[in-house]
Amino acid sequence: MQQGMTRELLAEFLGTFVLMIFGLAVVAQVVLSGQTAGEYLSINIGWGLAVTFGCYAAGGVSGAHLNPAVTIALAVHRAFPWNRAVGYIAVQMAAAFAAALVVYLTYYEAINAFDGGIRQVVGPQATAGIFATYPREFLSTFPGGFLDQVVGTAMLMMLIFALTDTRNTAPPNTLAPVMVGLLVLAIGMTFGYNAGYAINPARDLGPRLFTALFGWGRDVFTAGNGWWWVPIVGPIVGAVLGGWIYDLCVTHRHPTTA
Repeated sequence: MQQGMTRELLAEFLGTFVLMIFGLAVVAQVVLSGQTAGEYLSINIGWGLAVTFGCYAAGGVSGAHLNPAVTIALAVHRAFPWNRAVGYIAVQMAAAFAAALVVYLTYYEAINAFDGGIRQVVGPQATAGIFATYPREFLSTFPGGFLDQVVGTAMLMMLIFALTDTRNTAPPNTLAPVMVGLLVLAIGMTFGYNAGYAINPARDLGPRLFTALFGWGRDVFTAGNGWWWVPIVGPIVGAVLGGWIYDLCVTHRHPTTA
C-alpha cells in the first residue's frame, strides 16, 4: 500500500511539474520578449497544452489532479480519501515551486535584461506576474476577484466531472487529457482578463512562495490589496460548487438500474 501511494505521489508531482513548467515558461516568453515572441492567445494555448501534457504524464497512475481544488472537490464529491488528498496537495505545491525555480534559472539572464536585476512586483518592468497571478487595478479583492476565481474553477470542475462521467458522454481515457486542455484554453480565453485565471491554488501559491524567497520579497503578498489568498480560497470554493452543480443537474438524474 505504501509503495502504491509513493508511486501515485511521484506521478502527481511529475504531472504538476510538467503543467507548471510549460505554463510559467510561456508567460515568461511573452513578458520578457515584450510580446514579440507571443501574446495573450499564446499564453492561453500554452496553458491548455501544459494541462494536456501534465495529464498524460500522470493520469494513468495518479489520476492527474494537478490542482488542490480538484483534489478537494474529488474528496468531497467522489470519496477520494482525505489522507491521500493531503499528500496530493503537498506534492502539487512542491512541484509548482520546483517548476518556478527551473523557469527562473532558465530565463535568469532574460529576466535581468528585462528588469535590470531589480525584481519588481508592479510597474512596466514587473516580473512577478510571470510566476503568480495579480489582479487588474479595477478589480476588487472581494467580491469581484473572489467571484472571478469561483466562477472559473466551478466551470473547470463541472466540466471535469462531465468529461469523466461514463454514464454521460465521457471521451475515451486516451482523449480525456486533450479535452481537459481545451477546457482550460476556453477558460483562459473567456475568464482570463480580470486576474489571469489561476483556478489552481498550487499554480499560484507555489510560484508566489518562490518569488517571495528569490528576490521579489514580501510585496508578492501585499500587492493587489493582499490578493494572494484569493487564488487559494476562490478555486477551492469554486471546485466544490462546480462539482455540486454537476451532480445536482446530471449525476443524480441518471436512471437507476433495477
